[in-house]
Amino acid sequence: MATSTDIHYTAPGLDREAAVRIIELLQLRLHAANDLHLTLKHVHWNVVGPHFIAVHQMLDPQVELVRGFADSLAERIATLGGSPQGTPGGIVAARAWDDYSLGRATTQQHLAALDLVYAGIITTWREGIDELEKLDVVTQDMLIGQVEKLELFHWFIRAHLEDQGGNLATSNASAETEAAVAGSETE
Repeated sequence: MATSTDIHYTAPGLDREAAVRIIELLQLRLHAANDLHLTLKHVHWNVVGPHFIAVHQMLDPQVELVRGFADSLAERIATLGGSPQGTPGGIVAARAWDDYSLGRATTQQHLAALDLVYAGIITTWREGIDELEKLDVVTQDMLIGQVEKLELFHWFIRAHLEDQGGNLATSNASAETEAAVAGSETE
């Protein structure tokens, strides 16, 4: 059985050691993208409140975009000679984050929790971009394009959580449940 680091070839001009590290970086982002699109769909199904339809409909294009990111990440892993791991068990075993904790909740509570989720995702993508600077600019370019879209959607989320003075309701939150409480205060 092949794992993502059992490679027998890689892209021309890329050495095996670099390819193995790039595959490791990509695999972590693949787990995060798969987790994120499932989390977004979960929010889509569980959001309630006066802004329900706006948030409900805002989420679907992001779900599709992030699903596309997962496909691109997996295909890049395969291109570099790896075997992408996309099973639920693989996600759970490898992730360094907790499962999304909110069920049925208001739009503001979910958006506040998603603010933290996106901050974490974007941070890890940017860390990968930094490391890829010396390893592989082709893969780096792919992550740069993805983080641009993630940051745009993060802005959409944060716009719901800011007051007129630009103060973000979740600025002091360090956990989803804390963020949800802070978000509910903006309703």
